[in-house]
Amino acid sequence: MSYVTEFPAAPSAVAEAHFLARLSVETDCADVHAAMRLGEQDFVLLHVVGSQETFARRHIPGAQHLPWSQMTAERMAQWPQETLFVVYCAGPHCNGADRAALKLARLGLPVKIMLGGLTGWADEGYAFASEERASACV
Repeated sequence: MSYVTEFPAAPSAVAEAHFLARLSVETDCADVHAAMRLGEQDFVLLHVVGSQETFARRHIPGAQHLPWSQMTAERMAQWPQETLFVVYCAGPHCNGADRAALKLARLGLPVKIMLGGLTGWADEGYAFASEERASACV
């Protein structure tokens, strides 16, 4: 018996509930990119870590910079209560997206984490935005 089969697989109903629960709180770079490319962005994408200067150098196109430490009920009230927020951070080595998701959930707001963050976005080969480049072209 291998380590893989040491514990039997869950019954289908248990596995379905587990994966549905995960997908209800997670998304990935490919799904976010596809939604944006197809003009189906029905969420607010938030870059939740780092300074404004770091964000200006490199971020996902269309993202807004709102560090998790600055998320308050007052700040989030600028969006309708039913707005879905997709949060991302630097990548798998960073817990900023988890902190942001927890804060938003505690505020009663719908939220998903974009798995991989900036690292995952780069791994997929997707382009980044830069406010420095944009202002240099003006």
